[in-house]
Amino acid sequence: MSYIKSSVLITGASQGIGRSIAITFAAKTRRPILLLARNVENLKETKSLCEKAGASQVEIIPCDATDWPAVKSIKLPENFPAPGILINNAGSYLYKTLAETTDNEFRSQIDVNLFSTVNITRRFRPELEDMDRALIINICSVGATQGLGDSGAYSAAKHAVLGYTRSLREELKDSNVGVTAVNLGQTHSTSWDESDMSPDKLINPSDVSALLVQFSELSPRSLVEEIIIQPQHGRVSPM
Repeated sequence: MSYIKSSVLITGASQGIGRSIAITFAAKTRRPILLLARNVENLKETKSLCEKAGASQVEIIPCDATDWPAVKSIKLPENFPAPGILINNAGSYLYKTLAETTDNEFRSQIDVNLFSTVNITRRFRPELEDMDRALIINICSVGATQGLGDSGAYSAAKHAVLGYTRSLREELKDSNVGVTAVNLGQTHSTSWDESDMSPDKLINPSDVSALLVQFSELSPRSLVEEIIIQPQHGRVSPM
């Protein structure tokens, strides 16, 4: 199948940044859209918003991306184009010092941030490699490039995601599959619902979404391997 006729699969699409990415692809491209997350009702809401934005085909895949058997058994809707763009956005932020973080919380950060990306990529890699061109975009974090004293488990998990992404890029460099790491600074999303932080001090998720569409429309000769996006005035206190 050709890249130009393929769909885009977005994980963590039930809310926040993932929802913004989905709506932007719906508004700016003609690609069919696959929305994957655990929350069915929120997925349905994102689907409705994508349809209102102009998407001609939108399907939802309720699934826990950390559960490999569940991910492995995913089947695409009948007659729906295979994904040529994979956007691994699913993740979770834990605002806790390492001293306060429990073993279960640490493992959960690794599962949600790393293994959701690993599992979805493993499941759809054969379809991507069968295309004339394909693109994997992993939403990483500036916390993957430096230590974070107030959220060490999250930073460690995102370091793992970035290392995985860089290694995947090297492994696929001679193939038709491009791999991009997006190291996001603090971006306005549902993670900030319990904070009194003004959205004006955070990255606009619509800006991030618009960039991802641009990455997907580059010629086959070009690839954004890695990019850092930060709030204009730098990092702010999370809470």
